[in-house]
Amino acid sequence: MNFLHFRSRTPRWVIVVFDLLLAAFALAFAYLIRFDLKADSSLIQKEWLILSKSILFYFGVKFLVFYLLKIHKGLVRYTSTEDLKRLFLASLICSLIFLVAGLIRYYYLDHYFLFPMSILVMEFLVSFAFAVGSRFIVKLFYLETIKNKNEEEGVIIYGAGVSGMVTKRTIENDTRNNQLIIGFLDDNAKLKGTRIEGVHVFHTSELEKIVQSNAVKTLIIAIQQPNLESQKNIIDRCLELKISVQKVPNLKSWVNGEFSVKQFAKINIEDLLGRAPIQLNNQSIQKELKDKVVLVTGAAGSIGSGLVREIASFKPAILILIDQAESALYDLQIELLKDFPSINFQFVIGDICNEKRMHKIIAKFLPQVVFHAAAYKHVPLMEENPVEAVVNNVLGTKVIATLADEFKVDKFVMVSTDKAVNPTNVMGASKRIAELFVQSLNAKSATKFITTRFGNVLGSNGSVIPLFQKQIESGGPVTVTDERITRFFMTIPEACQLVLEAGTMGNGGEIYVFDMGESVKIIDLAKKMISLSGLELGKDIEIKVTGLRPGEKLYEELLANEENTLPTHHSKILIAKTRDCDEKQEQLLEELIALIPLQNNDSLVRKMKQLVVEYKSNNSIFEKLDE
Repeated sequence: MNFLHFRSRTPRWVIVVFDLLLAAFALAFAYLIRFDLKADSSLIQKEWLILSKSILFYFGVKFLVFYLLKIHKGLVRYTSTEDLKRLFLASLICSLIFLVAGLIRYYYLDHYFLFPMSILVMEFLVSFAFAVGSRFIVKLFYLETIKNKNEEEGVIIYGAGVSGMVTKRTIENDTRNNQLIIGFLDDNAKLKGTRIEGVHVFHTSELEKIVQSNAVKTLIIAIQQPNLESQKNIIDRCLELKISVQKVPNLKSWVNGEFSVKQFAKINIEDLLGRAPIQLNNQSIQKELKDKVVLVTGAAGSIGSGLVREIASFKPAILILIDQAESALYDLQIELLKDFPSINFQFVIGDICNEKRMHKIIAKFLPQVVFHAAAYKHVPLMEENPVEAVVNNVLGTKVIATLADEFKVDKFVMVSTDKAVNPTNVMGASKRIAELFVQSLNAKSATKFITTRFGNVLGSNGSVIPLFQKQIESGGPVTVTDERITRFFMTIPEACQLVLEAGTMGNGGEIYVFDMGESVKIIDLAKKMISLSGLELGKDIEIKVTGLRPGEKLYEELLANEENTLPTHHSKILIAKTRDCDEKQEQLLEELIALIPLQNNDSLVRKMKQLVVEYKSNNSIFEKLDE
């Protein structure tokens, strides 16, 4: 019978007897201390005569209190802080009972205390120490016997705060885990050289030195709200050192202040590209949206659904969601009804190009604010299907914007793209034409028409990051169109929050551009994602350069050459100064829409180039129309 089997069958009476024996030793030890370990036989006999009359009472109280507090029912090998609290309480109650009983004996029986006061205090301290110590000895012995015998893996914990200490204890308490904590890593220089719970604290500048002198395999980020720049720096250095990076779960997933090793999550690429949280003027946004009727087109898409979640938090009176993607809208419906049960949602399946359908919806609900996020956005597909790009992005915008004007919507906020700047493809040109129409309508409407423009969104449908993830999971190769290609990136919440902020501050006619931060080389992004997946480039997986796709730019831009910007009260939002849409362009727009039924791509794109003079095709069959 092995140790584990024996411990799982240990009778409860054994624990009871064990605790009573410890109590006896504690009492004897207290007397020895009182007499400085020098008591002679006569003194011992004298003390025993006094003690013998109450010794049974002593054991009876100990047994009864420990039994009522269920001390014997705790599994000794799993002793926790809760068990320690019960032990302390039991010992304290026993001592208080002995004190009261001693007073009763002194004043009403034989003028002797149950125990001298010094004995009472020492017995309390010693019995509690014996009970706690014995349990931890058993626990340590148990942990050693079942400890994973595999080779230990060195781990560094980034963050020497509360979350870091919880992480340390979680790793140490998991007997199936073979990780060995090398030390804490912290940005605070004052902690350098100190020890926390016996573990050395290093400064972040010492990372390389620690890795070189120890078999470090993993770094665990144990900071709930890390400085994003510091976090990115640490992760980059770990990737260079070929160290795996994990992070502790969000506090919301902790149970009673604890979590398990299984909850450690891998770092994702968003942790490397995200920026500091945006500070919003929530009061202004709430004033704009609270108790209002708000309509969102393209509501089931990446940006649309992000906007809906943000808007719902400001408690609109009615939130109308329009999308033609039935399954995606259904999934969003399930999520929203669970997360925002008090909001009046209206889920509408419909095509924004269907004027009669849109007229009926807007006439029924009379929205006060419209967020127009519906659009076709994939550059290569739109290059092959220019008619659909014009129908959805131009005609669809015209339908919704015109109805907003007709029904006197307070604000119309259009979501545009950086690809509308000096467009090199059909998709970008179609969005620029939509911008021009919205601006022209603003000049003659009571509705305030506002445009927001930003770059790629991390994790959005069809973006490069989900594509890379699928390619990595399938074993590669990871495809990059050009080694030089760069893109701006923004998280979905960041983009949606800036759209709300810009929509709130807009007075009509503005094109707001967002600070997208530093542009990122796509090939570097691919390399980092491969490393984050625990794979080695060139050994486990390859990167394949495929060449630019039709209409694709090497570098995206947020402002055209002839544009400049004006600052706003928000540091991440600027106003682009663009040329206005004149009567000639309005006429060309009508001619463009009139060409849709002909389904002639060349004619359509030629007209688009007349409307957007800066539109020059790149790597596309439509380059011939630039001659």
